[in-house]
Amino acid sequence: MPTGDELVEVLATLANPHRLRVVAALARERNYVSRLARELGISRALLQVHLRKLQAAGLVSAQMELSEDGKAMKFYEVTPFSIQLTPEAVTAAVLTLTTPEIVQRGGGEESPI
Repeated sequence: MPTGDELVEVLATLANPHRLRVVAALARERNYVSRLARELGISRALLQVHLRKLQAAGLVSAQMELSEDGKAMKFYEVTPFSIQLTPEAVTAAVLTLTTPEIVQRGGGEESPI
């Protein structure tokens, strides 16, 4: 079960349609930036930004390989993950948040965690 901070990072990372498309494409097959950018119809620069965010959240990984012509290529692939998002999982994750957030309590009062 992810900590509150990990859950926030993963959900924030996946809250972008481009990054969802990247994860879906890499779930089908690992790929390198130029080909993946063509397949997704976005620039390599924009794809690199999204890949860095996905990698920072632990959702994709990269590995450098040499092509047949000796060119170094970075291949990306999905890192297997599973998140069960239930009210109970959210409640448990909230208890481990390290950043002070305001939580609405049942009686309408707000209290820092």
